Amino acid sequence: MTKAQKKDQKLISTNPFEIAQKQCDNCADFLNLDPNIHAIIRVPKREIHVSIPVRMDNGSVKVFQGFRVVHNDALGPAKGGIRFHPHETIDTVRALATWMTWKSSLLNLPLGGGKGGVICNPKEMSMGELERLSRGYISSLWQFIGPEADIPAPDVYTNPQIMAWMMDEYSKIAGKNQFGVITGKPPVLGGSLGRGDATARGGLYVLREAAKVCGLDLNGASVAVQGYGNAGYHVASLAGTLFGCKITAISDSRGGLYNKDGLDPQSVYEHKMKSGSVINYPGAKAISNEELLELDVDVICPCALENVITEINAPRVKAAIIAEFANGPTTPEADEILYQKGVHLLPDFLCNAGGVTVSYFEMVQNFSMYYWDEEAVYERLDKKITAAYHSVLNTSREYKINMRQAAYVVAVKRVADAIKLRGWV
Repeated sequence: MTKAQKKDQKLISTNPFEIAQKQCDNCADFLNLDPNIHAIIRVPKREIHVSIPVRMDNGSVKVFQGFRVVHNDALGPAKGGIRFHPHETIDTVRALATWMTWKSSLLNLPLGGGKGGVICNPKEMSMGELERLSRGYISSLWQFIGPEADIPAPDVYTNPQIMAWMMDEYSKIAGKNQFGVITGKPPVLGGSLGRGDATARGGLYVLREAAKVCGLDLNGASVAVQGYGNAGYHVASLAGTLFGCKITAISDSRGGLYNKDGLDPQSVYEHKMKSGSVINYPGAKAISNEELLELDVDVICPCALENVITEINAPRVKAAIIAEFANGPTTPEADEILYQKGVHLLPDFLCNAGGVTVSYFEMVQNFSMYYWDEEAVYERLDKKITAAYHSVLNTSREYKINMRQAAYVVAVKRVADAIKLRGWV
């Protein structure tokens, strides 16, 4: 990126909640939505700020700031992950809670949207400190969550072990086992099989359908993966094993690699685990994250953070399909540019909805105390997310709007109908 482009980049609003509101406003205008309903869905229903004192290993007490936001629960109890991140902000949590509302609605799940976060750096904390922080988070807001109110799940830098600690803390407070309060748990504690790669697998089912529409043969298709955490690794690995895709580029926060003949996802992952990054992987050309997005490949999969595709670099995108596994990787201005270029964009709250869908399946299994095998989970996920893709595609074609706008039309209309039928307006 040139100096001029970096300067222009700073002029673009990258506040995720402002972007989420703008997307909502655009949809409300298009749908001619009741202004009273628009006012309700534009802001969170509830947000909680907590201070969490944690005894550190050196004997000192450190106070961490945490959040839990419920955007909307017209369709059912709120659902959404918890992030542990050193740069977490309330606006990010607000935006993610908003997107969770639309994601649940789009997949036709009986759930609303919520999200949580704690400002911390898990990489600098011991297991004991992480456990005390996880339990402290739940003890600070337990009265606002529950199986029929708000169900957290893992997100950035949280995992099944952290979910197990949180579930156990809530169960202690409730005085009985409450497996249904948290999803993303280890299977031995009521977690669903198939949850680990659900986000990636669900998005790849969407990519499969999109490739059919675009006339793209995924067997041998070149794929670039930006972000090589849990989602990115599973995207790269499954794209090859399920469809025969060729992973030609991979990046993480420190940089990226490119090899036109393809990279071995497992080998790159092992290199990252040993060295801390994908960079310096042997036999590959070093590239930047910005360069990865502009490669001449068939598919780009943003799997990292928000606002990486903007009006500045969108004109230089060469991929036929963008599959958004990250939340909010494309700005509204970039959406329209990509649509005019003929890029088939698979919006985040469709493409990465596999996680919440299998989390919903986990809730169903917890309530019934009957657990499914992986084949049943994958079959049900495929059916749900494939139906959602075609609903969005048909809406896009009917109204001649881009895929994100179409996804909003489908999702917002369902929430608006629920709000009206419940008599909130």
